[in-house]
Amino acid sequence: MLRSISLALLISVAVSFSPSHNSPLKRDFGLKSAEAKDAPPVNIGWDSHSPISQIPDSLVRPGDGPEGNTPMRAKFEKMCREAQIKITEAIQEIDGEATFQEDCWTRATGGGGMSRVMSNGRVFEKAGVNLSVVYGSMPQEALQAATERGVDRAKGMAPGERVPFFACGLSSVMHPRNPMCPTMHFNYRYFETDGGVWWFGGGTDITPSYINEEDMAHFHGTYKKVCDNHDPTFYPKFKAWADRYFVISHRNETRGLGGIFFDDLNDRDPDTIFEFSKEALGSVVNAYGPIVEKHKDDPFTEKEKEWQQIRRGRYVEFNLVYDRGTVFGLKTGGRIESILMSLPLTSRWEYDHDPEEGSKEWEFLQACKYAREWI
Repeated sequence: MLRSISLALLISVAVSFSPSHNSPLKRDFGLKSAEAKDAPPVNIGWDSHSPISQIPDSLVRPGDGPEGNTPMRAKFEKMCREAQIKITEAIQEIDGEATFQEDCWTRATGGGGMSRVMSNGRVFEKAGVNLSVVYGSMPQEALQAATERGVDRAKGMAPGERVPFFACGLSSVMHPRNPMCPTMHFNYRYFETDGGVWWFGGGTDITPSYINEEDMAHFHGTYKKVCDNHDPTFYPKFKAWADRYFVISHRNETRGLGGIFFDDLNDRDPDTIFEFSKEALGSVVNAYGPIVEKHKDDPFTEKEKEWQQIRRGRYVEFNLVYDRGTVFGLKTGGRIESILMSLPLTSRWEYDHDPEEGSKEWEFLQACKYAREWI
């Protein structure tokens, strides 16, 4: 039997080979000073984030970053802060044992953030909800990673020209212990770049290890109601978008069973899109909490736990290779602990694993290869 594999080595490799953007290497890790001085630059922002004991009332400051919609920036940050408190309190109540550790920081180029992370709980192996408010300038490849239309938005720019930007978002991943409880992810964000360009993005998706039709109907049904409250075209459009986005291309399968996902949303008044984002973010607990409560004490076998670990390996593959938030954070010198918070404590990669046809594991994999409607 193969044991669960620690992610420490995998993460260290991924971080060590992050692309350069002229950040000096200031920690030599045992290298002689001359060797450290000549070491190649890396993009992990070690010294661009300063821990603070208490986060300011607002990280949005007029005059920072490109000219833009400062009232919307402040309103979006306020919404994210309130949601972070509500969601973490609800998850702590469900867990009944562990509490969230809070870390606050500011960023040298402007903004900062707050991470709340729980580990080794009774119900949740790991859970985190991260607030980020970031000002700065990003390389064009980061702009391409930040949005689906990034390639078009970089047209006409001189080679090497950096893009001034503002970004605010709240992101989360919840990894329960019980393989009958699904992992859940959400991210809601607001972007502005130089020249008055703005857009909203985000979504909530679910990653179980086994199919439960009733659970999927509840989760997707919750978000269909949210979407229908704002635009009847949203749910079919954003559900299909999630099915396209959360794909592990090198395996031709999704990492889970979808939800909603949207990006580059700026086709109507920003306050209108804000209200949609607010309701979607405010529905996370209602969509996810009852499912965890229902299954947190379900019995499971060692084989079912092993399958959960294998599916978490797929989760890692998607996040480190394809996820826009991860790529954007690494390319803009983001706070590494916050960026990689989404990874589970343990995962598994079993050589040439192929579930037996007709098994519950095989049925789940079919749903990852061929998108289904759940409501």
